[in-house]
Amino acid sequence: MHASSPTSPESRAQVPRVLVVDDEPEIGALLTRYLGGQGLQVTVVMDGARFRAAMRSPEFDVVLLDLGLPDEEGLGLMRELRAHWQGPVIIVSGRGDSVERVVGLELGADDYVTKPFDLRELLARIRSVLRRTQPPPPAAGRGRALCFEGMRLELDARRLIGRDGEPISLTSGEFELLRTLLERPNVVLTRDQLMSAMHGRTAGPFDRAIDMQVGRLRRKIEVDPANPQLIKAVRGAGYLLAGAVVRN
Repeated sequence: MHASSPTSPESRAQVPRVLVVDDEPEIGALLTRYLGGQGLQVTVVMDGARFRAAMRSPEFDVVLLDLGLPDEEGLGLMRELRAHWQGPVIIVSGRGDSVERVVGLELGADDYVTKPFDLRELLARIRSVLRRTQPPPPAAGRGRALCFEGMRLELDARRLIGRDGEPISLTSGEFELLRTLLERPNVVLTRDQLMSAMHGRTAGPFDRAIDMQVGRLRRKIEVDPANPQLIKAVRGAGYLLAGAVVRN
């Protein structure tokens, strides 16, 4: 698997490309027909070897990763994928194990769906992550970077520059979470508000997607992630980004 960056604005002008990793032929055929009919280009692979081969070829816009592959442990593939690719990943799982979903989110998945899934909901999840990774058109008079605590979030390039001047790799979900917090500094945002901004839906009673992404983001931007000073949890309410943010 080769190193790759999130999809560029130029490629997004083309038909969005979806890589489906699932060992069930019926699921692959169903998604090919349905998503193809909705204007998406679908490639289906059924095992880990073909998955790796596919990721060496043209870049995909989103990956749907089934955790229940017969030849590989799905969470291991998720870990391997995140080591080289920061584009959006939606976990698809036929298991009702919430621990598995939490671990997948901890490893960097942007979202998850459980089988059997509603095709319209899955399409909405895909379109949501595609919208998030497509930079908005420049707005007149509006700065395109958010600067905070010696770091700079470049909105058009979808890139975070760290305190040492070096880029910090962010997944699409981490980028959107940080942008959402930076847009409203020192304001408590509930999990539902963050989930709506990032996924277009509210958080379920056992949904830990936001908590997992906050934990990953803290490890990348906090001086001491065990004692966070930037992204603070407000008990019973949500999260806020503490400190000054300058737009330029």
